[in-house]
Amino acid sequence: MTPNREDYLKLILELGGDEEKISNKQIVAGLSVSPASVSEMLSKLVKEGLVEHTAYQGVQLTENGKKRASDLVRKHRLWEVFLVEHLHYSWNEVHDDAEVLEHVTSHKLAKRLDNYLNHPPYCPHGGQIPAENSLVTEKKRQTLTDFPIGTKVKIARVLDERELLDYLVSIDLVIHEEYIITDIAPYEGPITISNEQKTMAVSYKAANTIFVDKL
Repeated sequence: MTPNREDYLKLILELGGDEEKISNKQIVAGLSVSPASVSEMLSKLVKEGLVEHTAYQGVQLTENGKKRASDLVRKHRLWEVFLVEHLHYSWNEVHDDAEVLEHVTSHKLAKRLDNYLNHPPYCPHGGQIPAENSLVTEKKRQTLTDFPIGTKVKIARVLDERELLDYLVSIDLVIHEEYIITDIAPYEGPITISNEQKTMAVSYKAANTIFVDKL
C-alpha cells in the first residue's frame, strides 16, 4: 500500500517542514517510495494548498498544511500512548495500528482519548502531542550526527518510522537514555555511543533521525 497524502504531511512536519524546506530526498527516505511518486504527490499537495514548493530547495507546509498535519499527528500520537500504556505494545509496534486508528478518529473521540490519558505531552518516541486545535511545535534539536567525539547526549526524540524503530530495538537504543559519543567512523560510517551499561554502533542513516539534547 502506497503512502497517502496524510502520511506525506505528517512526515514533512516531523522533519521540520513547518519552519524550513524539506528535500524530496528526505521524503523518499522517510516513506521508502520512489522519487517519481514523491514528485507526483507533492504536485497534488501544492495544488491543494497544503505545501509550497521551491525548485531545487524543497517543500514547506502552508498554514493550512500545518493545521492538517498537526491534527493528524495529534490523533496518531494519542493512540500510540494508549497502545503502549494500556495494551502494552512496544514502541516499535505501535506505528502501524496508530496509523489505521488516526484516520477513523473523530475530533470528539480524540478529545475523549486525550482526557482519558490525562493529556500526555509526548508520544513514546518523544514527539510533542499538541492540544486540540493547536500546532505541533517540536523543540529544535540537533541529531546524533551533529556532535563530535566526547560529547555527552540524551536521546530525546526519534522519527516515528517502523523500519527505524525496529532497528533501534535491535541495537537496544532506548529514548531518554544518556550516552557519550566514543567514535565516529569516516565516510558516513557508524557512530559509536556508550554508557556504563552498554556500547552500540549506530548507523549513520539512523543517527540522522535521532534527535538529542547535549548534556
